[in-house]
Amino acid sequence: MASIEEETIAPSTEKKYDILEDLPGVGPATSQKLQEMGFHTIESLATATARELEPAGISQKKALDVIRLARGSITLSFVRADELVKQRENILRLTTGSKVLDDLIGGGMETQTITEFYGEYGSGKSQVCHQLAVNVQLPPEQGGLDGGALYIDTENTFHTERIVSMAKHLNLDPQLVARNIIVAEAFTSDHQIFLLENADLVIKENNIRLIIVDSLTGHFRSEYVGRETLAMRQQKLNKHMHKLIRLARAFNTIAVVTNQVMSKPDVFFGDAVHPIGGHVVAHTSHTRLYLRKSARGPVRIARLVSSPYLPDGEGIFKITQNGLEEVGEDEKKRK
Repeated sequence: MASIEEETIAPSTEKKYDILEDLPGVGPATSQKLQEMGFHTIESLATATARELEPAGISQKKALDVIRLARGSITLSFVRADELVKQRENILRLTTGSKVLDDLIGGGMETQTITEFYGEYGSGKSQVCHQLAVNVQLPPEQGGLDGGALYIDTENTFHTERIVSMAKHLNLDPQLVARNIIVAEAFTSDHQIFLLENADLVIKENNIRLIIVDSLTGHFRSEYVGRETLAMRQQKLNKHMHKLIRLARAFNTIAVVTNQVMSKPDVFFGDAVHPIGGHVVAHTSHTRLYLRKSARGPVRIARLVSSPYLPDGEGIFKITQNGLEEVGEDEKKRK
């Protein structure tokens, strides 16, 4: 059995590879099997584990070699913390459309991370996702990433009408904006997992800079009912979330998930609303935002619940026909 050193710190080859069949030891037959399993690109292979490649008929030793070569092609290696500081300067950010919300999360949505929006029905989670799918197509000088969006819709919440109205407000061509959003409707939790596992080629070929899963837990919640199914549900959610973060890191994209909530009647103090998914989702999401309605009107309150480096806080914005907008002083007093 290979040692930890063989898997994690073996030196990478200097040669770069563009397609799976270029990798030594990966012929047409093996390449076909890997693609059937969802590994279409060097990037997705670089972030795989040896165990994940076993169904392709690859031995553990060969799998470790293939993964090492793939990692060398995208320069994944150990670095010093001071080098990470420099790398952080290259992290891309996407505006939400609200300066207040951007400031709350440190200047906008970050690439290579998962941002989770959770809240009750009607709190604006899907509206935020629609806005982000439009904003990502803006040029960098306007807060965008000049790229496309992959929208995995699990609850039939994606509506082109909202995309059109938001695009018009930003003086963008609605037809072009819609063309740059790849929508995949997931009918079951397994289908949802399958779509994400086979998304690498779509991401690479369509310059995807934003991956949205709306919602993350809807199917899992309805299909895995009862305590006896909890372990299986959490295992699948865990694998699903880790696949998402690996895609975000490999392709330098932003990952966004929305999450449903449940009420805890035994909570007497504080907010009794809690997100679904337990510790698995909590630990994998880098930034968690809790959205809730205000007392009246289109105003929404966003609370930063968790962040690797930012303090908790709140901000308010409103959702109108135009999308996400700032709140006037008079509306702030009535929140």
